Amino acid sequence: MATRLKPVDIVIVGLGWTGGIFAKELSDSGLSVLVLERGNPRDTFPDFLAPNIHDEIRYAQRHELMQDASRDTLSFRNNASQTALPMRQLGSFLPGDGVGGAGVHWNGQTWRWLPWDHEPLTRTLARYGKKAIPAEMNLQDWGISYDELEPFYDKFERLCGISGKAGNLRGVKIKGGNIFEGTRQNDYPNPPLTQSYAGELFEKATEGLGYHAFPCPSANASQPYTNPDEVAFGQCNYCGFCERFGCWSNAKASPHFTLVPLLAAKPNVEIRTGARVLKVNLDEAGKRAKSVTYANARGVTFEQPAELVILAAYTLGNTHLMLLSGIGRPYDPQSGEGVVGRNYTYQINSGATVFLKKDTWLNPFMGAGALQMVIDDFNGDNFDHLREGFIGGGNIYCPSYGGRPFGFRPVPAGTPRWGTKWKREVVDHYHRTLFVNNQGSVMAYRHNYLDLDPNYRDPFGRPLLRMTFDFHPNEKRQADVLADVCVGIGRAIGAERVDRVGAPEKYSITPYQTTHNAGGAVLGTDPNTSAVNRYLQSWDVSNVFVAGASAFPQNSSKNPTGPVGALAFWAADAIKNRYLKNPGLLT
Repeated sequence: MATRLKPVDIVIVGLGWTGGIFAKELSDSGLSVLVLERGNPRDTFPDFLAPNIHDEIRYAQRHELMQDASRDTLSFRNNASQTALPMRQLGSFLPGDGVGGAGVHWNGQTWRWLPWDHEPLTRTLARYGKKAIPAEMNLQDWGISYDELEPFYDKFERLCGISGKAGNLRGVKIKGGNIFEGTRQNDYPNPPLTQSYAGELFEKATEGLGYHAFPCPSANASQPYTNPDEVAFGQCNYCGFCERFGCWSNAKASPHFTLVPLLAAKPNVEIRTGARVLKVNLDEAGKRAKSVTYANARGVTFEQPAELVILAAYTLGNTHLMLLSGIGRPYDPQSGEGVVGRNYTYQINSGATVFLKKDTWLNPFMGAGALQMVIDDFNGDNFDHLREGFIGGGNIYCPSYGGRPFGFRPVPAGTPRWGTKWKREVVDHYHRTLFVNNQGSVMAYRHNYLDLDPNYRDPFGRPLLRMTFDFHPNEKRQADVLADVCVGIGRAIGAERVDRVGAPEKYSITPYQTTHNAGGAVLGTDPNTSAVNRYLQSWDVSNVFVAGASAFPQNSSKNPTGPVGALAFWAADAIKNRYLKNPGLLT
């Protein structure tokens, strides 16, 4: 029997970017706010101090900051004819664990998604007609336009001190920025990171091909910065230890130092770590959440009553909690009815490995998590989809993340995987290899979804979340077309050799790809095709809001943190200024 605790006004599940933003914004209302985080506390001192944080084995290979698959996992299959099996270790994606969530170990790439990404159905129909959309594709709009979300993108960029260069400032296109981006009212708060030599080669080659290169927007601060909350950032020193690591100099924006200290100083906010939420409890009618049940680090369970519940866990965790709690109708792929678990999406990768001449020295060890040059010429609706034969697009880029010794060992295709020749090839190519990659969007399909596994349970007796997912011809076509573009760029750079990486035959959950899972609790304006409305509010349980990339109806080619942060500010604004004054379904 769970111990019933004293009620609070608002309970927030998860303390990453979304949970931290909601807690910060809603604490201004004066209401009591409780944040429940399943992992442990974290702080730059002492957790991320150098040189310990630069332990590549501990953090990059053994996933010190990631979810523990022995306690939190899911089962997977490519299609419904297969029996799903549990992930026994992390592979394709790396969800975070602990205060800050994945916002601690992320690379820092902070995009505004393109206007097309917010309204893909409307814009595709207007330009190409219905014939361009495959029959099994669940293409749908957000119900929020880019222009509506723009002020909230700006607010998140200032919170994080994003380094970048505007390409469309109040309708004026600016060379050197992303001329394909939606109109922005303000430039980035910091200038771009210092470009690497690999980035310079990419920029010169792409401009020669008629493309439009620009620096990736980065949460790695290019200079010392103080954000609007008076939180001070250090300056990035290009150490190359961003992805899978915490930042020892507070140069990479992270919830653990941008938001958590502010929350800890508020008398009406409480943070409980080691609190794993197991279920949201509904009233007898199933129309209102009355409490959440959680287990502490010793496995003791508690019931926490609250007037408002905000699910701000990772994408997969949000959908899992909704299914376990009976919030919304579970999705049925056979009938196409139901909404919770619908439109699960991921991303697809392709590209080229570019081997330069022997006298080229790229100094790959120096880098930063979002140090890359990019082109958007084949993204969104910036090109002719119908001519190329697919919907969606790709983010083509040349990264300089840092050539760490265990993770960066590029060798030409056909090289033995071990032995004297392999070692010789690693030494030979380390300093003269760069990558031209395509990170491709993935649209939603009827038979890609999330549900509860009928066979496997977690340590608390709950059914595991089951993922059913595979790549479709549309995405494979996109990956192959853009792989050819990447090869062309590699050749234009002046490569001695280019190895093409084409579309995968099928999706495998084993090798790491991106931690950019999306969907499962998607937003929209129709309760028949969305789990939450445009304010991230459950259609069925009006005092439950569900935030994060679980709300995206399809996946962009860009990293999700920018729109995740913007949506959190957007929904928090609606709760603070509308819902709390008149609780009920927002319209």
